[in-house]
Amino acid sequence: MGDIDKIVPEMGEEENLIAAAEHLVRALGSNKNLTSKMKRVLADLGSQLSTMATISDEGVSEIEEQLNIVQEKILSREADQSMIWDSGPDEASEYLNAADEARKLIERLDGLCLEKNGHEKELLRKAHDVLQMAMNRLEEEFRHILVQNRQPFEPEHMSFRSSEEDIMDESSIISYGDDSISIDDSFQRDSVSRTSEEFIVHLVRADVIPDLRCIANLMFLSNYDHECCQAYVMARKDALDECLFILEMEKLSIEDVLKMEWGHLNSKIKRWVWALKIFVRSYLASEKFLSEQIFGEFEPVNVSCFVEASKASMLQLLNFGEAVSIGPHKPEKLFCILDMYEVLADLLSDIDALYADKIGSSVRIEYYEVLRRVGDSVRGTFMEFENAIASYTASNPFAGGGVLHLTKYVMNYLRTLTDYTETLNLLLRNHDKEDPSSAPANMNSAMEEESLSGSLTSNFSPMAIRYRSVTSILESKLHEKSKMYKDVSLQHIFLMNNIHYMAQKVKNSELRLIFGDNWIRKHNWKFQQHAMDYERATWSSILPLLKDDGNSGSSSVSKLKERFKNFYLAFEEVYKTQSAWVIPNVHLREDLRISISLKVIQAYRTFESRHKNQISDKHIKYSADDLQSYLLDLFEGSSKSLHNPHRR
Repeated sequence: MGDIDKIVPEMGEEENLIAAAEHLVRALGSNKNLTSKMKRVLADLGSQLSTMATISDEGVSEIEEQLNIVQEKILSREADQSMIWDSGPDEASEYLNAADEARKLIERLDGLCLEKNGHEKELLRKAHDVLQMAMNRLEEEFRHILVQNRQPFEPEHMSFRSSEEDIMDESSIISYGDDSISIDDSFQRDSVSRTSEEFIVHLVRADVIPDLRCIANLMFLSNYDHECCQAYVMARKDALDECLFILEMEKLSIEDVLKMEWGHLNSKIKRWVWALKIFVRSYLASEKFLSEQIFGEFEPVNVSCFVEASKASMLQLLNFGEAVSIGPHKPEKLFCILDMYEVLADLLSDIDALYADKIGSSVRIEYYEVLRRVGDSVRGTFMEFENAIASYTASNPFAGGGVLHLTKYVMNYLRTLTDYTETLNLLLRNHDKEDPSSAPANMNSAMEEESLSGSLTSNFSPMAIRYRSVTSILESKLHEKSKMYKDVSLQHIFLMNNIHYMAQKVKNSELRLIFGDNWIRKHNWKFQQHAMDYERATWSSILPLLKDDGNSGSSSVSKLKERFKNFYLAFEEVYKTQSAWVIPNVHLREDLRISISLKVIQAYRTFESRHKNQISDKHIKYSADDLQSYLLDLFEGSSKSLHNPHRR
């Protein structure tokens, strides 16, 4: 170490200083008493000094000469307004090499460790200007390639047909106070496939991806990554807007949605359900793939570019879902809102994958929030359906005692909802746990009734409980409605028809799995009981006229004539009245006619056969076969009279 102390003060020139430093490094490196930390520091010093010596040898003049050549190449393209990549691969490669050379020259100048005064400082500024000029041009070329080579998005694997004329008029149940309104006997559910697989398409021509990647790589290496990403995001935002246009997803404010007529909104919702799945599963998946192809080497930039490009379009779609969810809870909207909820829930895993981590958290959080709001809307709309039935009123009795429009509406409504069993059970279960007070007021009475009949088990699903509550409300309304008929017989016909309709709807559909066989047996018994009550109310006062009182003689003949006369008058009145009544179900109508025939016609046939020799034929107005034939006119919904009866 003493020799080095003597050498250093004598070295005044730069070369001697470098030589002394090298000697110092070698001397210290050979000293075995040095710690590893000292050795590492000295090794770094030796490496740096060696680099400085190499750069110094090359000289600033050589860098300046190369920079002038690069500048000339860059400027030559500025005068030409045509796009470089349109001129062919050779032109593009030459320009990329020139831009890359400018970047490398800046690195070399920065590595000289010069004071950057005077000429050197000006040279460095010039190099940065040349690089910036090249980067501006590359940004423009990058955007041009993205736009000009965009592949048209044509979801030919999907189809959609919707017009407002095709939409069923699912009028609000509130309007059914007027029983003259007709109702479609079934609801139609749009199919929302849950098995659609991710479908990747090339949004930009595959042959230009390497060019885009090269430009991006150079811009990132040159610290122009922000400009590159900005160009990409702007180009892809436009492409995403075009995709929504192709899918006919116009930009609507919440106010626009809330002001829409139901028929128009229904059409929009159906298209939204279809478009959202295509947009997420196909387009966004392809969009993220494109971002990975171009920026895959620069994570997480590829993710942030995808998120920034797609965020506005995704929020536009979610904004529509939010608008629908905060609209009025009308029963006719429930099926469309359920479709919205199911497609949102179905795409959750896709959204989690597309917008992972903090970068995509804003979109992901908004998506979950819209899903929650749509779920709340489903629950609120179902509760409104229950409330609408409970508040149903009608000022006039239903003509003929047939099946009430309300009964058809409710049972078909419930039948269609079975397509959403899993979703409804989930939403209703969660809601009942959070807010037990939200259960309908009549649910307890309905469940107590089932418990007494021995059918209540702890395995009832939330949907089954709600369905039983709805039918309990409906039956209560039917009994109220039946009181509007003055004729007790017609009250029973009305209740028989409606309860039979309910039982058949449950028995012959998926509702059977929800209500159970015990519910069906119970309601079969109910409508049969009303059939028997009808027979008693109608014929119990007529059949005694066909019974013998045990008397004989002339007075008995007179009484026989009176009995036949009174029976005919009573039968004709029943015929006139009840031929206008209606039993829509053919089998139910025939069963009731057979039951009447077994009681009335058999009694008349026996009575007539026993006394036909006691009175003349002119007093026997109808034969048993005549009456049997007339029974076929009952419950056909067309009033008839027997003004000019005659023996057939």
